[in-house]
Amino acid sequence: MRGPYAAVTDDRGRGVHVFAWAHDGAHLLYAQDRDGDENTHLYAVDVTAANPVPRDLTPYPRVQARLIALRPGRPRHVLVGMNLRDRAVHDAHLVDIASGETELVASRPGVTAWTADADLRPLAAVQTRPGDGLAVVVRDPDGSWRTLHEVDHDDTMLLRVIGFTKSGEHLLLLSSKGSPTTRLLRVAIGDGAVEVLAEDPGHDVVGVGTDPDGEARLAVVRRERAHLEALRADVRADVAALLAARAGEVTVLGGDDADRTWLVRYLVDDGPAEFRVYDRATRRTTPLFTHSTTLDGLPLARVEPFGFTARDGLAIHGYLTSPPGVPRAGLPTVVVVHGGPWTRDLWGFRGETQWLANRGYLALQVNFRGSTGYGKDFVNAGDRQWGAAMQDDLLDAVSHAIGRGWTDPHRVAIYGGSYGGYAALVGVTFTPEVFRCGVAVAAPSDLRTFLAAVPGKELSGLTQRLWRRVGHPEHDADMLWARSPLSRIDRLRVPLLVAHGANDPRVPAAEAEQAVAVLRAKGIDHEYLLFPDEGHAFTRPRNRLAFYAAAERFLARHLGGRAEEPGEAVVTRR
Repeated sequence: MRGPYAAVTDDRGRGVHVFAWAHDGAHLLYAQDRDGDENTHLYAVDVTAANPVPRDLTPYPRVQARLIALRPGRPRHVLVGMNLRDRAVHDAHLVDIASGETELVASRPGVTAWTADADLRPLAAVQTRPGDGLAVVVRDPDGSWRTLHEVDHDDTMLLRVIGFTKSGEHLLLLSSKGSPTTRLLRVAIGDGAVEVLAEDPGHDVVGVGTDPDGEARLAVVRRERAHLEALRADVRADVAALLAARAGEVTVLGGDDADRTWLVRYLVDDGPAEFRVYDRATRRTTPLFTHSTTLDGLPLARVEPFGFTARDGLAIHGYLTSPPGVPRAGLPTVVVVHGGPWTRDLWGFRGETQWLANRGYLALQVNFRGSTGYGKDFVNAGDRQWGAAMQDDLLDAVSHAIGRGWTDPHRVAIYGGSYGGYAALVGVTFTPEVFRCGVAVAAPSDLRTFLAAVPGKELSGLTQRLWRRVGHPEHDADMLWARSPLSRIDRLRVPLLVAHGANDPRVPAAEAEQAVAVLRAKGIDHEYLLFPDEGHAFTRPRNRLAFYAAAERFLARHLGGRAEEPGEAVVTRR
C-alpha cells in the first residue's frame, strides 16, 4: 500500500461508520447492516495484507451483532453480542478474529448490555428488573450472579457501565442514583462500596477516560460545551497541553497499548474537526487530517448557545446557527428538532445546520425537556409529554426568537427526523398557524400503532420503559391518539414534506404511508419521498443528496431561502 493512508475497504453503498482496531495490530473491525435493516454484522480486514479483503465474522442471516469489547490481553479475540440462539436475547460470544470460530460464553435473560473484564470474560451486565428499573449484576467465581447496583425508573435513562478496573476489584459506572445529575462512580465488587470520582451540580458526566489499568483519569462534563477535566494529578499536564494546543473542544479518542500516544479530536463550530496525535513524553500534538478538506476556508456559520424560560418556568437551552454576514433580524427560521428524544443537541460543527444557514435560514436547535445532559429531573420531565409539554418547549423557543427580533413570524418551518419528525408532524397539524411548512423524516404519525409495533417480547424491559415514558398502546390509547398527528391531520393547511426509509425497523414505513394517504385523499399540499434502500436514517450518499436537494427546494419555495439546481434523485416519489 502506498502513502501514509490507504483505503482497506471498498464499500460503495452505505459506507463504514463504526470501527475499531483489534489489539493484534493487524485487523480493523467494523460493523455494517444491509440497507438499514439494523441487523449489523461484524467484519474484519487484515490491513497488513497485500490486498485486504473484509471477512464477515458473524455471517448469520437476520442476526444482529454488537461489539462488546477488545482487550490487549486477548489480542486475537473479540467479544460480540449476538441474538443467534434467540432473537430476543443478545448472548455474549467470543470470536477468533483470524478464524472466525465462535464460542457462546454467557447468556442471561433480560440483559441489555454486557461488560467484560481484562480477559474478555463477560462478568458484569445491565439487566431489566421486573416491572421497572435496571440492575447492574456481577458474576462471582462460583458462577452465580448478584446485584451490585440498581436503580428505579427515574435513574434508568442515565445508567451506563464504563468497565472493570484491570484488577477486577472495581467497576466504573455512570449513574444518577442519589444525585440530581449523572456522576462517575467507582464501585467495589466485593462489598458494593461507592466512591464518587466526578460530578457536576447542574450537568451530567457524559464521558470517561481510563488508563491501561482501567482506572478513571479523565471526565467529560457537557455544559454549553464539553469540558475535559483531569481527575488525577498525573494527567493534569496532559490536559493543559491539549487545551493549549489549539482552539476547540478536545476529545481523547484512544491511545496505544503503551499509553505513550493518544489520538485526539478538536471540534469547532465553524470549520472541520481536526484529528491529531498527542505525544505524552513531549506533550506536543501533531496534526493528522481534518474530517473534510472541502470545508477549509469556507465562510461557515458560528454556533451560539441560547436559553429561555418555558411557559411553566423550566429553563430550556439550545443553539442558534445564523447565516454568516447577515444581521440576525427578521430571518426565515427552521426549528431543527433532534431525534431520540433521549439525547441532546451539541455545540460544534453540524453539516445540516450549516447547510440551512448557508441557504439563508436561522437554524434553531432546542434541547426540550426529555433531552439528556441536564440531569435526571429534566429528562424525566419529558415522561408522557410527547405532543404536550415537550412540544410546548419548541413553541416557546419560536416565541422567544420572534420576541428577540431574530425570526420573521410568517416564515418559520419545523424540521426533524425520528422523534424530530414526529414533532414536525405535530407542529404542522396541531399548530399550523405557527409554521409555514414542515419536513418530517422517519416520523411516527399514530402513537398507538407506532408503540404497538415495538416488539415487546424481543425488547422486554426496554419496551416496558418506552411505554412508561410515552404511553401504553392499549391502556393509554385515548391519550396517545389525542397526541398523534394523524388525529388532526385534517387541520393541516401548510405544505409538508414527508421522507422515509422503506426498511426502517424502528418506525415502520406504514407510519408515513397512513399519513400520506390522508394527505392525498384530502388534496393537502405535500411531497413524499420513499427511499427503497434505507432504514431509520439516510446513509447512502446519493440518497442523502437527493433528500437535501428536495428539502432545500421545498424550503426555498415556502420560506424564500436559496436552493441549488436539482440533481439526480434516486428515490421513489409517491
